[in-house]
Amino acid sequence: MFEPAPGPVVGPRPAAGLAVRCGRALLSPWSKLSLLALMLLSAGALVLLYEPQRVLADGWPPFELSGPVAVVLFAAAYGACTAAFVPRPLLNLAAGALFGSQAGLVAALAGTVLGAGIAFTLGRLLGQDALRPLLRGRWLKAADHQFSAHGFRSMLGVRLFPGVPFAAANYCAAVSRMGYAPFLLATAIGSIPNTAAYVIAGSRASSPTSPAFLVSTGFIVVTGVVASVVAWRKRHRLRGN
Repeated sequence: MFEPAPGPVVGPRPAAGLAVRCGRALLSPWSKLSLLALMLLSAGALVLLYEPQRVLADGWPPFELSGPVAVVLFAAAYGACTAAFVPRPLLNLAAGALFGSQAGLVAALAGTVLGAGIAFTLGRLLGQDALRPLLRGRWLKAADHQFSAHGFRSMLGVRLFPGVPFAAANYCAAVSRMGYAPFLLATAIGSIPNTAAYVIAGSRASSPTSPAFLVSTGFIVVTGVVASVVAWRKRHRLRGN
């Protein structure tokens, strides 16, 4: 006797196919970009609601900690706050007021590099795949080429120029093909002058007539005016074109 041919195997193939499609949809570039946008909006809302910069300035260090441990914890909190769009000048002033000019500068620079690294990683993992195909305009292509081909030099110039928003530079660099090493090294070196000025001003705020306070605030004012003038001139040139 002949045995009947086996029929089609009925199994969990439809369910497996649905799971694969859902996984692909969740891992698509636009889904990851949406997740990044949601994270950034949530971080901004939390900053507006809780104002963590006040906690760092008024309620630090926690549990009566002091010395290197407090500096390390402040640097970690600084990095997280920077990634969440807390203005760096406020954090730099707080670092100087709490730890003095030397330890405050160490904490502020470490927090700056940490916060930049967090933003760069988020932008690279969640935003690069979706945003790179949109780099079609002449200015966008030129900026992308500059960051990708001359990463360290370009980022160093951005950090030294106080008119470029810190968070915007982080995410623009993340969308480009710049490597981690030049990005972080240029951030550490280029952030020293402006960060030091704010930290020194914060450490000498109790004596506003001291030479250190006057020099640091003068540096902040002059660089701010220069940045405003350059930005104003570039804006008018773009309008003229």
